[in-house]
Amino acid sequence: MKKKEEKPRTWKDWAQGIIYCLLLIAFLLWIRSWWGFVVVPFVFDAYVTKKINWQWWKELENPVTKTLMSWVDAIVFALVAVYFVNIYFFQNYTIPSSSLEKSLLVGDYLYVSKTAYGPRAPMTPLSMPLCQHTLPFGGQSYLTWPQWEYKRISPKPVQLNDIVVFNYPSGDTVAMNMQNADYYILCYGYGRQYYEQNFGHANLDNMSALERRTYFEKVYSLGAAIAKMNPAQFGEIKWRPVDRRENYVKRCVGLPGQTLEIRDRIVYLDGKPNKEPDNVQYNYHVELLQGSLPEDLIREIGLSFDDYKDLYQTGVCPLKKAMKEALEAHPDWVGKIEIEQKTNTDELYPLNGHKGWTVDNYGPIWIPAKGASITLNLENLPVYERCIRVYEGNDLKVTDQGDILINGEKTTSYTFKMDYYWMQGDNRHNSADSRFWGFVPEDHVVGKPVMIWFSKSPDYGMFDGGIRWERLFRWVDNIK
Repeated sequence: MKKKEEKPRTWKDWAQGIIYCLLLIAFLLWIRSWWGFVVVPFVFDAYVTKKINWQWWKELENPVTKTLMSWVDAIVFALVAVYFVNIYFFQNYTIPSSSLEKSLLVGDYLYVSKTAYGPRAPMTPLSMPLCQHTLPFGGQSYLTWPQWEYKRISPKPVQLNDIVVFNYPSGDTVAMNMQNADYYILCYGYGRQYYEQNFGHANLDNMSALERRTYFEKVYSLGAAIAKMNPAQFGEIKWRPVDRRENYVKRCVGLPGQTLEIRDRIVYLDGKPNKEPDNVQYNYHVELLQGSLPEDLIREIGLSFDDYKDLYQTGVCPLKKAMKEALEAHPDWVGKIEIEQKTNTDELYPLNGHKGWTVDNYGPIWIPAKGASITLNLENLPVYERCIRVYEGNDLKVTDQGDILINGEKTTSYTFKMDYYWMQGDNRHNSADSRFWGFVPEDHVVGKPVMIWFSKSPDYGMFDGGIRWERLFRWVDNIK
């Protein structure tokens, strides 16, 4: 291979080198990444000094290798660019479930702004772009080392009633064969079942707070042991870092420092009712007079395939106010419509507590705020234990005498290090949200959906009314 003759530097080389270096420096100052300044001399060298032969492969004589390396160069550049854009500026997100219907629909494609609340610096930096936790062909898409501390650039608070994308808080532990199920709900459920089969039903109402804690610890341990001993059913039990946990999207209905209570389905904050979204919906028992509904009526009122499938099978259907009124306007097809009363208290947060709350009547519960302190006792510890132990990284234990130890020291209070939020779906009876897994820490907040850039119904084909033209390029803030 002949040595490449060095070309003199032109004013364009100098201009490009200086502009790109200044842009990089401005970006590094914005994200406060001082170690990143080691890259600046290399960028300058690529355009001006050229001491390193960055495109050595262009001098190869083998045309196949030369072409292959040109593709590798382009792909690597694209992946690096996507990596930084997705982390610091925006990413696309697809609505996978009906938990926010009818505000956001299954099949909506969202532009999610990372700058709305301040971009979060990567906590798991060595990861494959465009892959949240799993590669397309299988396998983990990230390395668990190194793990960087949480840092947000130019942070801005989440506003009440914002729709927010965040990492699923309970997604820190996952049974790989049952990834759609909450691991902790699985453990408590299987553990409770095993306990009752072998030791009888536990009367929690007659137990002291310490006895209930002992019971729930035993139940969880039994469930975790069952999961570990049944790899064929549960799969490998894996831990995921904060920024590699599943992305969820819900509406923020409670802010740090507020006391939230749900009374007869209405959310109250500090004793005052919070405005319900216009598109909020609940489950209703619907009496069908002719056994079914005509397809044109189904399309007219906006029932999805899953909605009317459940209606035919169970007589229950999620409806918003306008949909309920549209059905009531057809007395020849529909008889009584009555709201479903939710009374089940199982699987609600805190899983290791015994509050008797339901999804329609929940709380009151105080939402932790950064710098705020709370008195701890065995009655309220289940509500805040996960925040203290998991999200804020403390060692928490309760002695046999009922004393609370945090990092080895006996305490009766705790001061929170982060802000927390309460998230719920607008499809209130069909949403796995904070009522089931609790608070969302500020370090789990990803961004804010800004615009729907594409929307397709999963129930219809692309050219059979599947594209929702009226939703294209619609601002999410205009959806209340």
